[in-house]
Amino acid sequence: MPRTTRNADAPDLSSRTPQLRVLARSVGAVTALLLDPLRSDRPDAAFESTLPDAGLPTPTAAVTLTAFAQVTRSVPTMAIVRGLREPTTVLNAMTTFLVRHPSATFLIDPAICDDIRGRVLPQLPQPMRAVVTPPSDVISVTRSLGSLGIPEDEIDFALPTHLHWDHVAGLVDLPLVPIRTSHAEWDWAMSGPRAPQGVVRRPLENRAVTFYDLAGPPVLTFERSHDLFGDGSVVLVDMAGHTPGSVGVLLHVGAGDWVLMAGDAVWHLLQVEKVRPTASFPGRLTDNDRAGAMRTIRRLAALDRRVTIVPTHDHDATARYVRG
Repeated sequence: MPRTTRNADAPDLSSRTPQLRVLARSVGAVTALLLDPLRSDRPDAAFESTLPDAGLPTPTAAVTLTAFAQVTRSVPTMAIVRGLREPTTVLNAMTTFLVRHPSATFLIDPAICDDIRGRVLPQLPQPMRAVVTPPSDVISVTRSLGSLGIPEDEIDFALPTHLHWDHVAGLVDLPLVPIRTSHAEWDWAMSGPRAPQGVVRRPLENRAVTFYDLAGPPVLTFERSHDLFGDGSVVLVDMAGHTPGSVGVLLHVGAGDWVLMAGDAVWHLLQVEKVRPTASFPGRLTDNDRAGAMRTIRRLAALDRRVTIVPTHDHDATARYVRG
């Protein structure tokens, strides 16, 4: 018989999260989801009393923020916000953002590559692959760049809020674009023979990486920070919980206006409004540290109201920044 060869563009499955482990955790998460409406989320006065109120940076520069247009899915709210029945559905999207700073142009959360179903998603185990597979007409990062007339070589680097697959998969089509992340996040995602839940390694392998440390002072309600350009216009803040190295990206967009790119710290602003965690399924699979993730939500809920919070997957929150 002729020898079968693997498609050269198909992903290597050797690092995929073990299937049985995910199935076992999924059963527990689905069971917990059924109980979500019975759970109460009480204030944590002891923790909230310790939150810093460090204020905003003093910027000497500003950036522009553009959200790439993306197709949406209508998702049951109870699969997004724990125990919340109303509204019955919310709009969800896998959004990528372009930031222009006087010194650099970069992407936040480059989400989608061409043919993501064939080139990236096989590295995810079931049943998560079925749950998170985007619509067939999902828009890739390179297609968005082309529609806006932005050459790919104009992108200086990518800044993922964390390294889950849907925040880096667009880099498969941009092999020369380096990424910036923390040692904590990189080591979690890339150490060991098998990827942790939610991580696919194809977009990250054989890529230039610049590491940053969150060694700066408190900003707003967050205890650690990193000023990316040293001018207060792009400041990373510690939002660990969803993943060990999750960050928020605080942007000064001019005229005293601030936007906090929240990644997956929350999937929808209703979580901030109601101070509730992500639904048990899939949240128990995707949150590395559920207690830490909830503490980050409490930090977001206590933020200065001058800061606009933009979760990556909340279509209504991202829509105002869409261009093209």
